[in-house]
Amino acid sequence: MTVTANPESAKATGPNPLWGAQIRATTVGMVMIVTVAAFEHMGVGTAMPRMLADLNGNALYSWPFTAFLAASVTATVLSGRLSDRFGPGPGLLVGPSLLLVGLVVAGTAGGMPVLLAGRVLQGLGLGAEIVAIYVLVALVYPERARPRVFGLIAAAWVVPSLVGPTAAGLITEHLGWRWVFLGLVPFGVLGVLLILPTVRRLPDLDPSAPAATPRRGIPLAAVATGFGVTALSWAAQHPSLGTLWLGLAGLAALVPALRVLLPRGTLTARPGLPATILSRGLFAGAFFGVEAYVPLTLVAVHHHSPAMAGLPLTIGALGWAGASHWQGRHPDIPRPVLIRISYVTLAAALAAMTLTAPSWGLPLLAAPLWLVAGAAMGLAIPSIGLLTLDYAAPRERGFASAALQVSDLTTAAITIGLGGVLLTTLASAAHPTAAVIAIDLLMAGLALLGVLVFRPARAAATDVGD
Repeated sequence: MTVTANPESAKATGPNPLWGAQIRATTVGMVMIVTVAAFEHMGVGTAMPRMLADLNGNALYSWPFTAFLAASVTATVLSGRLSDRFGPGPGLLVGPSLLLVGLVVAGTAGGMPVLLAGRVLQGLGLGAEIVAIYVLVALVYPERARPRVFGLIAAAWVVPSLVGPTAAGLITEHLGWRWVFLGLVPFGVLGVLLILPTVRRLPDLDPSAPAATPRRGIPLAAVATGFGVTALSWAAQHPSLGTLWLGLAGLAALVPALRVLLPRGTLTARPGLPATILSRGLFAGAFFGVEAYVPLTLVAVHHHSPAMAGLPLTIGALGWAGASHWQGRHPDIPRPVLIRISYVTLAAALAAMTLTAPSWGLPLLAAPLWLVAGAAMGLAIPSIGLLTLDYAAPRERGFASAALQVSDLTTAAITIGLGGVLLTTLASAAHPTAAVIAIDLLMAGLALLGVLVFRPARAAATDVGD
């Protein structure tokens, strides 16, 4: 089966269809839902020390992050399958609702078990809603408007990264950490109410179109992926010989799971959807594999304050948001061209980051170089999302959107974990230069590999079956 054309998308025409009378509430509601999730995701780290001190949970510092990540990955996969069978409506309602309930549970927690339960609900909500939003974009917005939509979604993620940690710190200091969660609830409720009319008007399924490709083992693969990504992330956060084995166990769980959750031919970069899904992972792995160690370099090697060490990340987020906005205003530029340019630009910026790693290096280069790296991501990530919607058949868009998130999270976890291994074997947190240079060069090589393996298809709607 497939989804019939949405009459609402036909009405969303004009110079800026995102804000037309028929679609304005949908756009605002979608952006608000994503922004609430992003603020929570970016701000919780700032509030976590005070939070865990109040709940006597310092021994479990990483668990709120780990629980959130595992739940998010699992829900992403399941939401993709549900979106292909029933459309994005369930994910658009259940996802934000779970996130809101999780915010209330975490904000009223009296102990660590309740806090962890709230974080699991938040992760389930985020994973469910982000895939459903991708499917909604394909149903509701005309093709030429989609670059702007993805630019808005990127901004809804990036802008909170600029102000979220600072805002969470001020809220924690003056109102208490509970309001980092509870203060977001009214905005989330408003976002759901705004998007609800669109959910009710979503088109019916066309019974004459082919059904989605049958796939076995999706739930088991979703759980295995959640465990695998979490194990890799834990190993990266706690580098040691013992956690190295945990990371290897995570990889062992991921390999068979990815065969189920990614389109056939992804790991061999088959042209079309598989190569596009792989590209999302290569970009995320290269970028976040270096970003995780930028503040460490500036603090440990150049003795910057934590605030100054985080400044390049803020500037990189500005570059990401600006480039996302720019690509949205130029829908006629071929997306494969932007992706290839982004690969080369990112590789150059990551390689140049080696100049900041030695004690005799140039730490002032970190901010402009990360601005360039962020801009490369801002051009590439929305473009990859657009190609994914173009290549996937209508009833496979949920699967393809979930595969994007799986590729992103998995590769980033692997590269960050690799950085942790290099930090342990080649250097130390106090003297990280040797490891950081190796990480920068390896991730630059990963971006250059993307130039070689990215091969767009000549036509859309390629097969995503097993």
